[in-house]
Order: sequence, then structure tokens, then C-alpha cells
Amino acid sequence: MKIVKISDEVTIKRSIDTGTTEQQAIVKTIISDVRTQGDEALHVYTERFDRVNLTTFSVTTKEIEEAYQKVDQHFISIIQEAAANIRSFHEKQLRPSWMTTEENGTILGQKITPLDSVGVYVPGGTAAYPSSVLMNVIPAKVAGVKRIVMVSPPNENGVVPAAVLVAAKEAGVEEIYKVGGAQAIAALAYGTESIASVDKITGPGNIFVALAKREVFGDVDIDMIAGPSEIAILADETARADEVAADLLSQAEHDPRACSVLVTPSMGLAEEVAAEVEKQLTMLPRQEIAARSIADYGAIYVTADIDEAVNTINQLAPEHLEVITENALDLLGKIHHAGAIFIGRYSSEPVGDYFAGPNHVLPTNGTARFSSPLNVDDFQKKSSVIIYSERALKENGAKIAAFARMEGLEAHARAVEIRLKND
Repeated sequence: MKIVKISDEVTIKRSIDTGTTEQQAIVKTIISDVRTQGDEALHVYTERFDRVNLTTFSVTTKEIEEAYQKVDQHFISIIQEAAANIRSFHEKQLRPSWMTTEENGTILGQKITPLDSVGVYVPGGTAAYPSSVLMNVIPAKVAGVKRIVMVSPPNENGVVPAAVLVAAKEAGVEEIYKVGGAQAIAALAYGTESIASVDKITGPGNIFVALAKREVFGDVDIDMIAGPSEIAILADETARADEVAADLLSQAEHDPRACSVLVTPSMGLAEEVAAEVEKQLTMLPRQEIAARSIADYGAIYVTADIDEAVNTINQLAPEHLEVITENALDLLGKIHHAGAIFIGRYSSEPVGDYFAGPNHVLPTNGTARFSSPLNVDDFQKKSSVIIYSERALKENGAKIAAFARMEGLEAHARAVEIRLKND
């Protein structure tokens, strides 16, 4: 793992994939076909990409019951406990509607309304990601969304992984479809005979899913266009090199384009971690993926002191940030840009991925400078409420009309003045 000494500024090598021209064209074609042909297009693309010919896209009650038989009871209890933790955390994010009454009788306020419907995309096929189900569905449930639809690609046997179905049931999803890829995003956005459209789409996917989400945005809302996973670790000489290396590799095994970075004022720790990464790599089942990630996007930055290390972290604005230093909590106030912040050696990033409660859907590619983790607010909308009193209009009507005329909008001005004249 390469070690770099830095001075005032650091640039991180990230993989930002906007897709090839060919991939973009494929996605546009798929979306167009689903919009015009509905279920027929879904059947064609499911057979082409997932190699299965389905008679129906709906997941049945029987399939869910069978899923519970396939999943170990101990793991089901873990899913249930994780779901409870996630629900408890997100319930604290709920905000009420509010109203205030001014002295002149005007009432102003904000009405918070949950979205009517949300579609959650869960990657599938050969892999199972029950954690993605919990992290996307539970905040929507807490927000009060009436209809939550889950889509996930089937495997060659025409089924969705059992753990994903169990997580969906535990999270409260009642509408599940076996469809994936860009075609699933198109179905959620525009509807087909089997799948009614939704107002917002969340959840991760491959490049075709990401491009499809970008394409339908505006007709529906989306959560974000997420890039490959990232971790930055801010550590000093008190950190254990084997633990730091393990945490770096926990992200590297996600994707060859995942980014794992250590920022430290300790050259000794930097050298120990570099050696540990090479050692631990040889023992990983996903060694090839992790090795490519570390070689292409991994780095260790050595700073002059801890303040320069914190400044470097703020420049990187990482998706995940671990702080493993002496008096680590003291640094929290100085950290301005990070999707999720893990304080102390016992707060390894997988704790947040699966179990602690905060959401693991986080801003990537430096967008933590202006973006937040997926949260309850993402599944609600806010309406301003204005109840202007007669007294207030008489006091301020002339000012409002003047403002309108300054912008050249005479009808705006007259809409106010006609009420003043009528009274």
C-alpha cells in the first residue's frame, strides 16, 4: 500500500463512473421499451439478463413463508434486532408540522407530509443484501409512507434470496417484485400492468441501475447516484495496525473501485499498516477484488501533525470516516465533511453497516461536503402554510405591490391592491 507524505492539499483518486456511451444508449432503450410495452418488456429483459422466464413478477406469500424456512432462526433474530435498532434511530429524526401566530393575526407554518409511494431497489441475483432492505425501507416506514414497493432481480431459479425476503417482511414490505436492472427502475418510475409507479426510488445497484435512476430523475425523485464505497481512517500512534488494516480491507473487498485511505501523523503506524494490509490480503476470500482496490485506489497519507490530518480528512469528505486516536471524541467538532463518523477503536465501520442503527446509505465521491445519509426527511415533503390576516395585508400590501412592480409583474401587484380597494 503506497505511503505518501503530504503538505497543504491532497487529492484522492476516486472512481466516478458515468457509464459508456453504449451503456447510456442501452439504458435509454430499456426505459423506452418498458414505458411503451410494459410487462412485455419486463419479461423480455428478465429472460435476457437474468436468464429466467417468469409467469408472474409478484413474490407470493408462499415464497416468503418458504424463505423463513430456509434462513437460520438465529440469523432471523439478528435481522429483527438490527431492524429494531435502525427503527429506533430513525424515529428520533421525525419532526412535527408546526404553526406560529403573529401579533397581527397572521398564521404561518409548515406541514410535513409523507410521500405516497416509494420504490426500493435491492441488488440480487447471485448475492443477498438484507441490510440494504432494512436501511431503505425502515426510514420510509418511520416517515409514514403509505406504499413501499421492493424490486430485486431473481436468480436463475426465479427466486429472490431468502434472507432478502425475510428482511423485507420484518421491515414491513407488502409489495415485492422479482425484477431488476434498468427495467425495474423504469417500471417503478412509469408503471406497467403489474407494477404501479411510485414517487421516489431509493437503493443501490450496478452501473445500469445508476444510469437508469439518473435518466428517470425529474419524473420521480431518487435518493442519490452512489459511487463505489469509500473509507478514510484518521489514526495516530495509539491505533493498532492490524485493526486499521482490517478496516481498510473491509471496504476494499466491496469493489475493485472502492477507495480505502489512512491519514496519520505517524510514519511508524503508516509502515505497520502497509505491511499488515499485504499480510491480511492473502487471507481474504475476495483477495483479487480487494488487492485491485488497494493497488488502484488505496493510499496512506502521512501528515505533519494531527491538525493537518483533520484538514486532510475535511478535504477528502469521505463516505465513512473512522477516528482512532487518543481522545478521539475531542476531534469530532473539527470534522466538517463525512457521511458517517465512527469514533474509537470499537466503532469499526461494519458496526454501522449492519447493526448500530444509523443509515448506511451515505454520500460518496466527496458529496459529503453538501449531502447527508439517507434519513426520514428523504421520505417526506414539506408544504408552507400561509394564513394572512386582513390587518397584515393592510399593513404590508403596499410593500408587496411595490416589490412586485420592481420585478415588472404588474398583475402580482394588482392581485394585492384589489383586496385593499375592496375592503
